[in-house]
Amino acid sequence: MTHRIIASFATAAFVAALSVVAASGQEGPPPGPGAVGPGGPRRPPGPPPGPAPRLPDNPFYGVNAGKPDFGGLAKGMWRVPYIIDMQKQGRSPDGGPVVVPFNALGKKFFDQATETHSKDDPEGFCLPPGVPRMMYTPYPTEIFQMPDRILFIYEGGAHVWRIIWMDGRQQPKDPNPNYLGYSVGHWEGDTLVVDTVGMNDRTWLDAAGHGHGEKLHVTEKFTRPDSNTLRLEATIDDPDYYTKPWTVVTTSTWQPNQELMEYICQENNKDLQHLVGK
Repeated sequence: MTHRIIASFATAAFVAALSVVAASGQEGPPPGPGAVGPGGPRRPPGPPPGPAPRLPDNPFYGVNAGKPDFGGLAKGMWRVPYIIDMQKQGRSPDGGPVVVPFNALGKKFFDQATETHSKDDPEGFCLPPGVPRMMYTPYPTEIFQMPDRILFIYEGGAHVWRIIWMDGRQQPKDPNPNYLGYSVGHWEGDTLVVDTVGMNDRTWLDAAGHGHGEKLHVTEKFTRPDSNTLRLEATIDDPDYYTKPWTVVTTSTWQPNQELMEYICQENNKDLQHLVGK
């Protein structure tokens, strides 16, 4: 396996780096393969893109039969982008800039995170990143499509997994709030649409400090436009922090013949207390 840079979120140096890059006003997606970005040297470029692979049109795959293969049939993993500030590094669905419709509470929360250099970021204390931040945390992921569900397994973010139920069930009326929420999905053509509710308020949407409450409702649309690219369109709907829903588009890159590694977040981090801001 080629060398992979592992950036630990459980160190003060990392959180400090987040605040420095976020404050720099860097816009656009993270540097491409082979570039040097906030996470260190990137992997060399992969093979040129081809058509997106598809699962066999076989009843064995249930609702996923004949749909785009998100990687489960081939050895490899998705290199998740290093998204510090989803507003600055993401794009709107039409390719333009992301506009965050803060209400008073959301703006106050974000401003406080900025002033304190994100020292209270829950991910800095080894807590799971939440949704959609799992796909903004720079550790790779694998996706497996089964007849009635889709499974995401993550190298980082506390080394957790996520289940997308594809069996037609409805969202529970009163879900017990947790870090990744309760997710159900369906296909719209070649687009996987995932609806997630039931998240607690103990996560941030990104390292910059876009917050949320327990009313958070996230709609994700996953597409694989070519063999090298996984496109994620995430719509944030949370009346506690924002005046209306808003959408961020990011992409992950396929890394063939790679495997996830074991990652253990260090508990009881003592250095975050030194990041006090103004």
